[in-house]
Amino acid sequence: MQRVSFSPERISVALGLCIVMVAAIPRYMAEGHETRQTLLLIALAIVAVAAAVQWKMLSDSARKALPKLCQRLLIMLIMGALVMGAWHGLFTDWISWQVFISHAATCGLLFHAISLWWKQRD
Repeated sequence: MQRVSFSPERISVALGLCIVMVAAIPRYMAEGHETRQTLLLIALAIVAVAAAVQWKMLSDSARKALPKLCQRLLIMLIMGALVMGAWHGLFTDWISWQVFISHAATCGLLFHAISLWWKQRD
C-alpha cells in the first residue's frame, strides 16, 4: 500500500514552518542580512504554495481535522515561547526580542512535529 503524500498533519507542520520563517524575518532585518531575508521570503512563498496545493488535495474529512491540528500547533508555539523564555532567562544574557521569537517559534514547531510523530506511533 502506498502512503498518501499529503495529510492534514503535514499541512499543519508546513503552516508552522511558515510561522517560523515569518518569526525569523525581524531578526534578519535587525542584523542587516538582506540576502538571507530575501532567500527566506522566497522559501516562505514556496512552502505556502505547497501547503495550499496540498490543502486543495485533501478530502473533506481531512480538511475537518485541520482546525484541531492548527489549535494544537498554536498550543505548542505557546509552549515553545514558555520554554525558550525560561531557557534564556536562566542560561543566557539578555537577547533581543527578534532572536527570542525566532527561537520560541522554532521550539514550538519542534514540539508540534514530535507530538505528531508520537501520536502516529501509538
